[in-house]
Amino acid sequence: MRRIVVVGTSGSGKTTVARELSQRLGLPHIELDALHWAPGWTEAPTEVFRTRVAGALEAPGWVVDGNYSKARDLVWPRADTIVWLDYALAVVLRQVIGRTVRRMLTGEELWHTNRERFRTALSRNSIILWALQTHGPNRRRYAEAFRRSEWAHLNVVRLRSPRETRGWLLGVAGVAGSIQ
Repeated sequence: MRRIVVVGTSGSGKTTVARELSQRLGLPHIELDALHWAPGWTEAPTEVFRTRVAGALEAPGWVVDGNYSKARDLVWPRADTIVWLDYALAVVLRQVIGRTVRRMLTGEELWHTNRERFRTALSRNSIILWALQTHGPNRRRYAEAFRRSEWAHLNVVRLRSPRETRGWLLGVAGVAGSIQ
C-alpha cells in the first residue's frame, strides 16, 4: 500500500483513518476537503481544485481522503488501495453529530478559516443532513464502482464498523496508532 484512498459517507471517519494510515506508513496525507474549500465555505472552481489535486498526487506515495467524483479520474487510476468505510447509518450519524457539536463548541478551524456553526448545522446545508441523504446512494455507488473492470487494479478494503477498522489498522505496518 503506497497510494491509498479512504472513502465513505461524510462523518464516517475518513480523515481520521487517513491520518492514521499516513502516520503508520510514513506517507503524506492529502485531504481533498482542504483542496476544495476556500474561505467562507466557497468551493474552489473545478479546474483549480483538479489542478491542486493533480499537484498533490505527484508524490510517489500518499493517503488521500475524500469522495469528490470530480477528481476521481485523477486519484483512483493512480491508487493501489481503496479503504471503504462502509458503516451503518446509525454509526455515521452518531459520529457526524458528535463531531459537528464538538467543532461548534470548540470553534475548531477547518480549512481556510471555515468553521462549523449552529446556524449551518440546522440548515438545509447541514453536514448532518448531507450524511443522512447520501449514505444509501454512496453505498450503492461504491458497491457498483468496485465491480467495474476499470477499478480491478485496486485492492478494496471494505470496513463495516469502527471496531473492524481499528483491528485492520492494527495490522498495518508502522508506528503505534491512536485510532479510538
